[in-house]
Amino acid sequence: MKKLLITALLAVTASAWAQTTVKVEDAWVRGTVATQKATGAFMRLTPSANARLVAAQSPVAGVVEIHEMAMENDIMKMRQVPGLDLAAGRSMELKPGGYHVMLMDLKQQLKGGESVPITLVFEDDAKKRFTQEIKAPVTALGGGNAPMTMPMKPGMEHKH
Repeated sequence: MKKLLITALLAVTASAWAQTTVKVEDAWVRGTVATQKATGAFMRLTPSANARLVAAQSPVAGVVEIHEMAMENDIMKMRQVPGLDLAAGRSMELKPGGYHVMLMDLKQQLKGGESVPITLVFEDDAKKRFTQEIKAPVTALGGGNAPMTMPMKPGMEHKH
């Protein structure tokens, strides 16, 4: 009986040690104007084991979804995706023009210098959900820290 109890405790302890974690780096949210109701959150995700980003939440938005931007027939389209598969030890960039977290039905304007709390919801290979809280700084509109939304193509130069 004692051996069985020790084996069970070791198994529980081992599974706790093996819990998947996701490193979140360079998170930021694009600032908004007063009447704007949606914006994007961007970051780099690197999981310790295979995982899947399945949802996100934030108190600044009524709706938070995982989105993808992709070219279809020379038209840039954005759509919700059910989740993003993350490979163990490999970084995935959530960036403008690609995958990102979409904050919609905003409850307030997001201004440069503020930070936005976001709860990321992941699933491990066993379909066990776990969350990670982050605070993403808001980059002001026109701020130098935010990457451009889309790369410029020949013929799209801005002229004064």
